[in-house]
Amino acid sequence: MSGAAAAEQLIEVDGVEKVFSVRRKAGRLRRVRHEVRAVDGITFQVPRGEMVGYIGPNGAGKSTTIKMLTGILVPSGGRLRVAGIDPARERTRLARRIGVVFGQRTTLWWDLPLKDSYELVRRMYRVPDAVYRANLDRCIELLDLGPLLSVPVRQLSLGQRMRGDIAAALLHDPEVLYLDEPTIGLDVISKAKVRAFLREVNAERGTTVLLTTHDLTDIEQLCRRVMVIDHGHLVYDGGLDGLRAAGDGERTLVVDLERELPPIEGVPGARTVKVEGPRQWLAFPAAQSAAPLVAAVAERYPLVDLSVREPDIEDVIATLYAGGRVPEGRAAADPA
Repeated sequence: MSGAAAAEQLIEVDGVEKVFSVRRKAGRLRRVRHEVRAVDGITFQVPRGEMVGYIGPNGAGKSTTIKMLTGILVPSGGRLRVAGIDPARERTRLARRIGVVFGQRTTLWWDLPLKDSYELVRRMYRVPDAVYRANLDRCIELLDLGPLLSVPVRQLSLGQRMRGDIAAALLHDPEVLYLDEPTIGLDVISKAKVRAFLREVNAERGTTVLLTTHDLTDIEQLCRRVMVIDHGHLVYDGGLDGLRAAGDGERTLVVDLERELPPIEGVPGARTVKVEGPRQWLAFPAAQSAAPLVAAVAERYPLVDLSVREPDIEDVIATLYAGGRVPEGRAAADPA
């Protein structure tokens, strides 16, 4: 890789492992030491300005990866670089260039009003007054924080606190933002505000975002690229369309006819799964192009309108886990 190409990779993970040693009971008095591989040789790169979804079941290794990328945990093996910095060796230096939001833990001061927490963040990171004021004003506007600034953090609802945490993570203009379950427990309105804010931050500032979440709507609305980790292994790295195809999901062609007709038949590669008046639903493999199906239906039936519905990402991922398959992906190969 050339020097220019390497410089574009803000996050570099090469064969990284994290092994924990745990003691388990082996009889009434005896305990045996076991090794648990939370992360097992993962490799990926994230270019500057990209927003990437990092997903997997509980215990897959997502949070462990984030903690190694921030320097909280030291890898057992492999190589990590964030903005050219080794997180474990230069954690303090790296802290000025990253922002972190852990959905179930606040970084705000519990008994202080929100505005006082932000002032402490400004002092900790030595943010210039002009930069601080501009960033705070932008966060207040986009996250609707104005009425909350004088409220002690302990009195904020979960959604209000989460918006406050995201703002705090961005006051010092980080190059990378790690979000670990940022919309957990939020209502629909709060989720919409958070997603809109993250899209704007990524588009306007070019902030690189690594998003870990169980809410797959977050991924679908925010990320073009998704990485799937399972049992410490990176099993998929690519686009959402590729993930759907890898999970053997089905797409649906929704057909509106001029009048009610018997179920559509004779369309190669598709089957009618539902009929409701003049509307019919045809299922076909996610990897298959919809164009030939549309042409076949339009040629043989009195068509008014049609649309294609993608398979539910959550169902696709569940299929991947259940099948134990390792689909092909951009960086999902064995690093060895």
